[in-house]
Amino acid sequence: MVQTIRIEAAAREQAGKGAARATRRQGLVPAVIYGAKKDATLLALDPRLVMKELHKGGWQSHLYEVAIGDTAERCLMRDVQFHPVTDRPIHVDFQRLAPGARIRLKVAVTFLNEDTCPGIKAGGVLNVVRREIEVMADPENVPESFEIDLAAAEIGDGLRWSAVKDTFGTKPAITGRDFMVASIAAPTVIEEEPVAAAPGPVEATKQKAPAGSAAPAPAKKKK
Repeated sequence: MVQTIRIEAAAREQAGKGAARATRRQGLVPAVIYGAKKDATLLALDPRLVMKELHKGGWQSHLYEVAIGDTAERCLMRDVQFHPVTDRPIHVDFQRLAPGARIRLKVAVTFLNEDTCPGIKAGGVLNVVRREIEVMADPENVPESFEIDLAAAEIGDGLRWSAVKDTFGTKPAITGRDFMVASIAAPTVIEEEPVAAAPGPVEATKQKAPAGSAAPAPAKKKK
């Protein structure tokens, strides 16, 4: 199961662009927690904590416990805005988790036994259609990743949602069909074009007189 990550934050009293700029001048990242039919909570974050989470990858699927003083709220990190020049985070949006409500999030897909997959050993290529699958999940039962076993996959086989080993009770956002996640594609064969034969030597336009033949006599002048 995915772990809940605790983040320490400071409260902000004022909203608006001016207040956000003032927060950034203090070296902090303005943020907000919204949702669950409650008023928005304004806060400020240490930019090093934000970058640490972003570097982990899959941050949109992680559960966070944002601590502000003596209170803490369970959230999803929904959006991060970046400075157009420096690429530093300048604002973070969190979604508050309502008790008993299912959440919509993306879960990464991992592939097992890729080294021993018969289709890959025969020259096939793992063609990944979806590296993440968007699902509705219980916040208390969010998987770290979905696993698909390639131990018996041959060239031409398709790995669909039904091939996921354990869905942990989640429901895919794509409904009504067993959608493709990956396939074992046949190797691409590149045919070499035949090399054209080099042209022969150009024949001389003037033919030489056969050996031993006399040269033609000069024409006589008329008197």
